[in-house]
Amino acid sequence: MKVEIWSDVVCPFCYIGKRKFEKALEGFDAKEQVEIVWRSFQLDPEMEPVPGQSVHEYLGKRKGVTAKEGKQMNDSMAAMAKEVGLEYNFDQAVITNTLDAHRLLHFAKTKGVQNEMKERLFKAYYTEGENIGDLKALVRLGEDVGLNPNDVREVLKSGAYAVDVRHDQYEANQVGARGVPFFVFNNRYAVSGAQPSHVFSQVLDKVWEEEKPLVLSAEGEGFCTVDGVCS
Repeated sequence: MKVEIWSDVVCPFCYIGKRKFEKALEGFDAKEQVEIVWRSFQLDPEMEPVPGQSVHEYLGKRKGVTAKEGKQMNDSMAAMAKEVGLEYNFDQAVITNTLDAHRLLHFAKTKGVQNEMKERLFKAYYTEGENIGDLKALVRLGEDVGLNPNDVREVLKSGAYAVDVRHDQYEANQVGARGVPFFVFNNRYAVSGAQPSHVFSQVLDKVWEEEKPLVLSAEGEGFCTVDGVCS
């Protein structure tokens, strides 16, 4: 089963949604046969960092409210994150454009560590106050999940995978993703938002039941086994 997840690294619901989906996956009998692919979605692709601007000010401006009200929203989000075991330190968060972080995720996919890279970026941004738009920080974070730091530096300096990020954004429009997180199961079923874990469990079970091969008879007349015995 293939599960594609559109998300942005600076989307607070996306990290929460990741945890809720993971909880559902833990109880799924066929979890070893689930392939997770992270797809890029930039909530603010034209974003240009403003030195010294807090995440509360940024959110307030985006929502048309004051920085104080923005902080209240973030405090509420931090409380929601805590319910699933996450620590959000919005006072330390560094507002930045996420294009390079998404390019790094595409590179990590080619090395088989995309899920690990996504988790590391989330934690770096929400918990540790890292600037995930900074080249040195991204190189170090990539190294944390086993990527060669020289390769990461070369990829990020080259502009590689920028087309892939834009293509993911285009694909999001095609599948009806107007916001994130957005989960697509085997190109057939979609779940929008950080839904409760039981919702993800229901979809996993439904898709698996529909997709697994139908075996009418395991043995009987007209049947040959792998050891060459036929009956």
